[in-house]
Amino acid sequence: MDLFDRIFKLHQILSQSHYPVSRIKLQTQLECSRATVNRCLDDLKDYLHAPVEYNRKAGGYQYAKDRKAAYELPGLWFNASELRALLALQQLLSDIQPGLLEAHLAPFKKRIEQILCSKRAGTGRAGKCIRFLGMASRPAEADTFRTVANALLKYRRLRITYHSRSRNATTVRAVSPQRLVHYRSNWYLDAWDHRKRALRSFALERIKQADPVKQPAKKIPASRLDAYFAAGYGIFAGKPKNIAVLKFSAERARWVAEEKWHPRQKGRFESGCYILEVPYSDHRELVMDILKHAPHVEVLAPGSLKKEIKGILGAAIKKCK
Repeated sequence: MDLFDRIFKLHQILSQSHYPVSRIKLQTQLECSRATVNRCLDDLKDYLHAPVEYNRKAGGYQYAKDRKAAYELPGLWFNASELRALLALQQLLSDIQPGLLEAHLAPFKKRIEQILCSKRAGTGRAGKCIRFLGMASRPAEADTFRTVANALLKYRRLRITYHSRSRNATTVRAVSPQRLVHYRSNWYLDAWDHRKRALRSFALERIKQADPVKQPAKKIPASRLDAYFAAGYGIFAGKPKNIAVLKFSAERARWVAEEKWHPRQKGRFESGCYILEVPYSDHRELVMDILKHAPHVEVLAPGSLKKEIKGILGAAIKKCK
């Protein structure tokens, strides 16, 4: 632990302690000598203007009670492990979509690396020991992401030109951004559609143009957002209309029993097999997840879902002839 980390830790000890801390205890917690503790105390008080005082009666150091709650270390202080975590986080964000925020994060990343090098903490392995594999991602334009994120944080409406893949149609919408969602390697905007007067989810890469509007955004309570977007299955929101009952083989049960398909799913074992009950509002994404486990899964209910799966498999078999 170097002097930088010791000062940071000393601040944490004094700001969190309800009683004066003795010099001996500080030596133990900071893993250093008496002289080093004195130097850290002096630096904290003289250069960082911390409200350090010595309580003779208790024989220990403390922050002055009338200034303790208000005092924070000036600037941005992190210890070595926190700086490495920030670099790893930056690496993860870069892996989610390369270049999306690279220009904005580059100066911050460079500054962190300089601090780590000055502390001899090293940066060679930071962010390289973690891999984030994105599959079937559809990159969003960086300008679109920035415009949407800016409107979201400033509670401003947007005028978007949106192309729907399912209908192969382009429309212009006035929306109030509520949340940015990264789901299955892609970005989505949860928003209030003012023309539809309803909540909708928009794939960010399908937003062909986004322009900020001066009007303030309509604010939807978080509870209502959760009730709408989390109730359906996957990215398809809405109140559940059916409950899928799926039976997985004993072999596949070893995986599925530990998976989270839906916040309100139910599961149980029967004769070695695993029965999973999943509510859903739109069957499209659920069908894709079921087919991934074929032929180790059987749809028990509802009949409409079973018919859908049979139709897809039958069409696939015909194409294989």
